[in-house]
Amino acid sequence: MELLKHLQKREADGKPIRAGLVGCGQMGSGLVHVTRRMQGLETFAISDIDIERPKAVLKSLGIPEECIRVTNKRSEAEDVLKAGKYLVTEDALLLAQLDNLDGVIEATGITEIGAKVAWTGITNGKNIVMLNVETDVTVGVMLDRLARKTGCVYTVAAGDEPAVCKMLYDFSRTMGFEVVCLGKGKNNPINYDITPDMCRAEAESKGMNPKMLASFIDGTKTMVEMAAVSNATGLLPDVPGMNGPKVELDDLTKVFIPKSDGGILSKKGCVDYSTGKIAPGVFAIVATDEPRIISDMRFVSMGDGPYFLFFRPYHLCNIETPIALAEAVIYGEPTVTAKAMHSEVVSMAKRDLKAGEQIGGIGSADIFNRIYTYEEARAKKGIPMGIAPNGKVIRDIKKGEMLTEDNFAPDNSTFVYKLRKMQDSMFENER
Repeated sequence: MELLKHLQKREADGKPIRAGLVGCGQMGSGLVHVTRRMQGLETFAISDIDIERPKAVLKSLGIPEECIRVTNKRSEAEDVLKAGKYLVTEDALLLAQLDNLDGVIEATGITEIGAKVAWTGITNGKNIVMLNVETDVTVGVMLDRLARKTGCVYTVAAGDEPAVCKMLYDFSRTMGFEVVCLGKGKNNPINYDITPDMCRAEAESKGMNPKMLASFIDGTKTMVEMAAVSNATGLLPDVPGMNGPKVELDDLTKVFIPKSDGGILSKKGCVDYSTGKIAPGVFAIVATDEPRIISDMRFVSMGDGPYFLFFRPYHLCNIETPIALAEAVIYGEPTVTAKAMHSEVVSMAKRDLKAGEQIGGIGSADIFNRIYTYEEARAKKGIPMGIAPNGKVIRDIKKGEMLTEDNFAPDNSTFVYKLRKMQDSMFENER
């Protein structure tokens, strides 16, 4: 049965998919508006450190104040949901334990919270949708395997670039095309020096957290998104940080191809990005050596070949995210998950860092982050981005240098650090 028909039946039966949301910021609050208009799926519980934010969102949707309950107690929370009312809580882990929720969408972008919520939810048999790719590229392989053993679904969100790229990858491979490059558009060149203070005015004008905007501008988000694509498909960055040239749509098949054919890639099977007018789209450069298929692709106006472009001109971020939860609940299928660590996102010094300093996290004035192949990152002893926040510099690190096990000590008390060490041990045991 089509997904829409499943959801329409749930709506008609009065049994909608009941979603919980962790993080009611720009992405999360928009998602609540989407699920309010959907058939057969609605957000009934929201966790945020500022409970006024989810309360304001629910009220803006016309939900009466008497139908909104605030509690951090599990028994009370279950009663709220049983009564068909809406739950607001400060406790993110509470949502991951509630029997009366079908799944939890994690939208904080903070690796420590994401790891805790996902682990707690999965160990309680809860479907988990990650609108938090930062966590996925750090410990996603472990979380996916745990979910499969537990019998629930762990997945990166539909609508984010990794999911849309994976959709193009599956589409291409299903028809037998070779995927030469998967990529996305980045709407500005990377500025490795950007700080939250430097972009605060722009962030506030867009309703964004300045650190979040800084993480877009310094390239971190692009590195994270394409690492997730890499870990789901096995495609690799051509060079550390990827190439990232300014290429317009009509020239993608001329540039993102091997050097031997006039392009920039040292090999086929890469992830990359363009700063041309591609965003918010994603693309796949595919190839075939079959003359009849080349002829037919030419006939349907796809170019002369042997390289062809498949392009989706948009990704809808949080607007599409609920689809991932619907598919998890109805079909028991993830949208996209990390099958192995093919790529790693490693932290780099945004300024000179002195021994003894404690650094900030993603989007801070201290670090930017760069994609490497997993093997190269391990050989260099690079610090995974997801465990860098709040760690300490143990030897001076010059601006632009990599944070490594020799010059930096992550905070080993965090949950995400411990989970990452479990994942590393799992890989060691498999060798």
